[in-house]
Amino acid sequence: MRRIQPGALFLALILALVYVQSSSAQAETETTYFDITASEVRKIIVAVPGFTGSAAAQGNAGVTAAKLVTDGFQLYSFLNIIDYGSYGGRKDADWRAMGADYVVMGEVNHDAAGLAVGGQILEVATNRTLPGRVYRGASNQLEDMALKLCDALVEDFTGEPGVARTKMAYVSDSTGRKEVYVSDVLGRHPRQITKHRALTVSPRFAPDGNTLAYTSYHRGNQDLYITDLRQSAQTTSISRRPGLNLAPAFTPDGNMIVTLSVDGNPDLYLIDRRGRILSRLTERAGINVSPSISPDGRSIVFSSDRSRGGHPKVYLMDLGSRQVRLLQNTVGECSEPSWSPKGDEIAFTGLVGGSYQVFVSDRNGGNVRQVSSGGGDFESPTWAPDGRLIAATRKSGGRSQICVLSKNGKDVRVLLNMRGNLSFPQWSPRLP
Repeated sequence: MRRIQPGALFLALILALVYVQSSSAQAETETTYFDITASEVRKIIVAVPGFTGSAAAQGNAGVTAAKLVTDGFQLYSFLNIIDYGSYGGRKDADWRAMGADYVVMGEVNHDAAGLAVGGQILEVATNRTLPGRVYRGASNQLEDMALKLCDALVEDFTGEPGVARTKMAYVSDSTGRKEVYVSDVLGRHPRQITKHRALTVSPRFAPDGNTLAYTSYHRGNQDLYITDLRQSAQTTSISRRPGLNLAPAFTPDGNMIVTLSVDGNPDLYLIDRRGRILSRLTERAGINVSPSISPDGRSIVFSSDRSRGGHPKVYLMDLGSRQVRLLQNTVGECSEPSWSPKGDEIAFTGLVGGSYQVFVSDRNGGNVRQVSSGGGDFESPTWAPDGRLIAATRKSGGRSQICVLSKNGKDVRVLLNMRGNLSFPQWSPRLP
């Protein structure tokens, strides 16, 4: 249960299509948010007309803000956005005739700080406008304010803020070499991070979202590097040990768990930011790669071929006792585990019917379900910080793209539509 404003309460109840029965005093201030990833929840039909206000025409700010909110909404399969052109972007369209459930009534106004971007939700059935939100900032912060509004409106729908202001790291071969890039999660403002002109793979965000680690072959060995994304002039070598130095999983305190093959066998090690080995976690029990750490920092999941038959499986290790157990055995070959930021579920890649697909299990390995669908192979799953969305690489027809899917397996969609082949997605934490 969480406390919210009465307007947000009403909206959450309608969206869930279920009313919470309680005392009248309690009903005014509390509600239970229902999981919008549940398969039985119908799509909510929403319109986002152009924002009006005293600054809406300034540089076409009103249309820009509406498009940003729309793009952020389209990350979520439970929302069905009415095409802007079908009603000319007007706020006075016949929303009932168009089948809209809700309409975002946005404004962009002049403000002492520069601009004020705000919005309210109109509930079409009752013609009631719910309490809105306003964000203020400089004129050059229009995009960020619009995305803040988008994430706040998603929170009204779901009880969890949206993720439109997060970033995505990935590998692209658009220059002819596989280099690491970062863009916002909507694919805007892509920025090339590495210029090694050599194979670069597996970018990983640190918990602060400002630091990125990756592995590059530009010196002929598979070496580990780290860079501060707030600058673009310097990258630091963390580990150049002979053999494997695979990109890490960051612990909550900023250390890293990496795969090294310093003695010939690929094993997991705990290292600090300077690359110094703090402890060895596995020892000569097959090839041990792809660690992912639980949000509480107490456990890791990883892929290993230590089982009989030599096929990779996903294993769970308690970092306190160093005890290891097979996480689950319902998918024959599985790898690339990724722990949900909520701590309750684990995504992984599994081989089924000759293709690789994304699966999700609970943290104990039960309730396994396939969440990717459609042609091609799906690999490298990574969770959004809301624990509802997963991004993954889809390889099909000679093309490699980054797609987004809900953890309920609905509506696989291309997330980043860019030139070149994209792979190794890594979703950032929430940004301040």
